[in-house]
Formats: sequence, structure tokens, C-alpha cells
Amino acid sequence: MSQKTVLIVYAHQSPGSFNAAVRNVTVKALEEQGCRVIMSDLYAMNFRANATYDDIIGDWKNPELFQYGEETMHAWKEGRLSEDIVAEQNKIKEADLVIFQFPLYWFSVPAIMKGWMDRVLTQGFAFSLEKMYNNGVFKDKKAMLSFSTGAMPTMFRPDGINGDINVTLWPLQNGILHFCGFQVLAPQIFWCPVHSPHVARTAMLEGWQARLKGLFAERPLTFAPCEVTHSWHF
Repeated sequence: MSQKTVLIVYAHQSPGSFNAAVRNVTVKALEEQGCRVIMSDLYAMNFRANATYDDIIGDWKNPELFQYGEETMHAWKEGRLSEDIVAEQNKIKEADLVIFQFPLYWFSVPAIMKGWMDRVLTQGFAFSLEKMYNNGVFKDKKAMLSFSTGAMPTMFRPDGINGDINVTLWPLQNGILHFCGFQVLAPQIFWCPVHSPHVARTAMLEGWQARLKGLFAERPLTFAPCEVTHSWHF
């Protein structure tokens, strides 16, 4: 098997966090398998989350009305995106698998990670009106969510107070990752580590380490097929 490249997009402020421990286990286990690991430590990078005209070098196509999506698409085509965006896009190009590692914030990713998605996954580079979902740009790549929660699993059941975790993850897994064509692997969920004893946290890490050994052989999640037969207008 040829060497696989894995990009970890990591969002946590503290090097002493459980998420940091997960990240370290991930890097060690993948490198032991012969994988090349690339890291985007968003807080350490001070990655800018807000999508603005600063993301575009040069003049706008429509100076009368700035439309971020349109302008960044043209900038991508013409090589006029800001350096930090281009650097992250190059990492995605190299990656066979992208792992998003984060604590669940307000039923979603932290703002800095959402900003990464907003800015890096530009139209043209990550999707087009002809290339999306199962025919997406990244259909030959895999991606997955790996995250910690502040709630117990019983709270994320269909009859739980927080509702079905699969509903919570739908916008991320289907609306972003699958939309861009990624083969989406089942999420790795670390349930409530902050309120778990040391032995339980250790078991979580060991379980993830074991899963990593067969990660590339896993079957991706199944989504409804998409056949684009008409133009979409955003």
C-alpha cells in the first residue's frame, strides 16, 4: 500500500486538554502505520475565522457589490487568494484523509474551525454546480469528525434532551463534507471526558487507537445519491 497522507484540522486552546491527547494518539498511531501526518493547529496558527475581502488579492470582479463566494471563486481561478487560504488548500490536495478534531461547541464546531471551512472550502476548489455530493471534487478523499462532548450519550439519543446526535451532525457531515464529495467515515465521539474518571478516558484513547489501525479499510457512511440535472442558484 502506498503511503497515505492525513491532514488533522485541530481546534483546541489547551495543550493539556483531552482533545490534545487524542491528537497526540492519532499522530503516533498513524505514523506507526507509515502515514504522513500534516497538522493544522488552528489556535496555534492564530487562524483567522472571519471571511472578508482581505481573502482576495487585487481588484474585485464586482466593485459595486462584494459577494464573498463569487469573489473567492474568481480569486481561486486566478491565483489571487490570500496565502493562508492557499496553504490550507494545498494541504487538502495532498491529503487522502482529513480528520477534524475538536470539542463540540453549541452543537457544532468551534468558530475558528467553522471559519476554516468558510474560507478554505471555496467554490471552484471544493465544489462547483457540476461537482457536489457523490460527484464532488473530493470524491477520492475521506474525511471524518473526531470530537469530545460535554454531555453523556443518553442525552444525545432520539428521545434524549439534546436530540439525536446524527441530526446534530447532519449539517457538518452531509452539508459540508459530503457536499464537497468526501467519503465520510463514521464519527469518533468521545463522550463527556471532562466528567469521566481517568480509567474511562484512558479506555477512550485506547479504543480510538485500535480503530485507527483499520481506519482506511472502513466503509464510509451512506448518503442519498445526487444527480445534478439543473442549474442551482445560491
